[in-house]
Amino acid sequence: MRTLALIVTLFSVLGLSACNTMHGFGQDVEKVGDTIQKKSEK
Repeated sequence: MRTLALIVTLFSVLGLSACNTMHGFGQDVEKVGDTIQKKSEK
């Protein structure tokens, strides 16, 4: 039972960190897109 709780906790932490990483990646892609759009409007 204790091993199961440890495994669930580990996967929860990994899942949350992956979610935050994807959020940051999305922001980076958005900034690149904005920069490209501004350059094309000039």
